[in-house]
Amino acid sequence: MSKKKSNILEQANDIVNNRSEEKSRQYGPFEEGMRRAAMIFNGMTGHDVTGADMFKALVALKFSRESYNHKRDNLLDAVAYIQGLENYINEKQS
Repeated sequence: MSKKKSNILEQANDIVNNRSEEKSRQYGPFEEGMRRAAMIFNGMTGHDVTGADMFKALVALKFSRESYNHKRDNLLDAVAYIQGLENYINEKQS
């Protein structure tokens, strides 16, 4: 196991931006995964959510978990999803 960085923002940046190639091999591109999750959710429920909405829902889930019990991983994941959301929005604008 790698040593944790003391700065949660640096660690989230490393997860989302610096290891994106590694994650793509395992799970596909982060933004595409959210688009697909939105499509699956929409098909299951008849709702119309976007990939951006999926990022927001996951941030909410992490904050909900944090409200029950503090775990650094909850905060790290929330920050990573927020960075992923920014990347998603920037990708759509380009």
